[in-house]
Amino acid sequence: MAGLAAAFGSGAMTNSIAEFEENSKTIFVIGSNTTACHPIIASRIIKAKENGAKLIVADPRNIQLANLADISVNHRLGSDVALLNGMMHVIIKNNWHAKEYIDTRCEDFEELKKVVQEYTPEKVSKITGVDTKDIEQIAEIYALNSPAALLYAMGITQHTTGVDNVKSCCNIAMLCGNVGVQGGGVNPLRGQNNVQGACDMGGLPNVFTGYQPVSDPDALQKFSKAWNCELSDTPGMTITDMITAIDNGKIKGLYVIGENPKLSDPDRNHLDHAFKKLDFLAVQDIFLSESAQIADVVLASAALGEREGTFTNTERRCMRARKAVEPVGNVLSDWEIISKLSTAMGYKMSYSSAEEIFNEMASLTKSYQGMTYERLGIDGLQWPCPDTDHPGTPYLHKDNFTRGKGKFHGIKYQDPAELACAEYPYLLTTGRMFAHFHTGTMTRVSAHLDAEQKTGYVEINPADAENLHVKSGEPVLLTSRRGEMEAPARLTNCVKPGTLFLPIHFGENPTNILTSSEHFDPLAKIPEFKVGAVKIEKLIE
Repeated sequence: MAGLAAAFGSGAMTNSIAEFEENSKTIFVIGSNTTACHPIIASRIIKAKENGAKLIVADPRNIQLANLADISVNHRLGSDVALLNGMMHVIIKNNWHAKEYIDTRCEDFEELKKVVQEYTPEKVSKITGVDTKDIEQIAEIYALNSPAALLYAMGITQHTTGVDNVKSCCNIAMLCGNVGVQGGGVNPLRGQNNVQGACDMGGLPNVFTGYQPVSDPDALQKFSKAWNCELSDTPGMTITDMITAIDNGKIKGLYVIGENPKLSDPDRNHLDHAFKKLDFLAVQDIFLSESAQIADVVLASAALGEREGTFTNTERRCMRARKAVEPVGNVLSDWEIISKLSTAMGYKMSYSSAEEIFNEMASLTKSYQGMTYERLGIDGLQWPCPDTDHPGTPYLHKDNFTRGKGKFHGIKYQDPAELACAEYPYLLTTGRMFAHFHTGTMTRVSAHLDAEQKTGYVEINPADAENLHVKSGEPVLLTSRRGEMEAPARLTNCVKPGTLFLPIHFGENPTNILTSSEHFDPLAKIPEFKVGAVKIEKLIE
């Protein structure tokens, strides 16, 4: 989400979920299989459509939401910048852009205009595979039916051009005056329930809580004083950097909390090779994940209903989680485990409760400063909430942008790192399916959810399957430059000819054997999970 941070000041939804249903005249979904990955938000979109809102869907696959759309397009994998530039070309050409808004609230419009004037519908059609008339129609609907909310997910961010993709989303939203208005905005749908909260709390290598840079002398002094220690002003490593550092012998020990890199990180063979070089691996989780199974030490942490704390969801809403039952056995809350470990290592943490930790955080974090457990109540509060009289903020940038003026970026299209070729003639994309979540650590231990889908599969267009002499359910072998894996075939028109889709949840069909650790966004360091070149062969049982 570094791209949105660069444009707007933080990687967060600018608006609220309820606004989609209540206020949006247009909803533009790009790079998000919303019904499968964010079903509650999808229900709001469906209700908005029933209330008369326009719905645009742009996704390489024919996702369920496309069936309800006023118009849906299937652009080629990794061609998001070209599609958005083409829409902006049409909008500016027809004078549909918000001129007064741009003049008073934004800067560098001429830079954007210069770049997008090259992206005619004809040029964009050749790049994206989308018909020129469809490009013109989605541009017209988005521009002329305001407020328009733009929603995206990992189909936008998990590319070598992820930051460029996000900036392009910001560009088109500002171009039409849709930022800082109710029912509009740029709205990244977070991949897990507390991704927003983890980022807010400094779960990034270059910031303290509330996105205060570790390189900022004032922030460094403030946190050093609060924690009574000398803190470093040097940013830490991203996960992508860590695996390389392990392989190079620069990291000897790894402490994994609530993560399953054995299944979620790219290029599993390289990851396994690196992990074998570790002197020590500790995993802290509620279930024995694939990563926990190879750990030297497993620290058992309490599940949601066994602990107190807070979560901040995708709409910046901080909410309390209340203990319903006592933890089973000798498990502890994550904060208790971390405190005990820190104390044992020489830095004493003597917190008495999750609330005490929250209060300390709020005192050091302006956007949370007005929040207390009592004020959070049942519904929570949306940041920024700078003081105890503040009601929280349903949507951001109402009168001005955090940085002053919204900055346009002229973004040129770049191809994905891997394209189809003679040796690897298919393009693979990865993602989630409705019944399971992330690496299946929780959902696959649920009998009801596991019954919905017990194994992995690969989606293949029927035309490709016919050429391969593959029938539905038959095993196929997928091979990339990193490795190979087997999966049963699922014939479907959800994917276009030449494109394959794999769900990421299944350890026995590990998608990450095929994905690349070498190709990632240079700024955000997010791997290109959404595009990779592969070949596919029928297996003889």
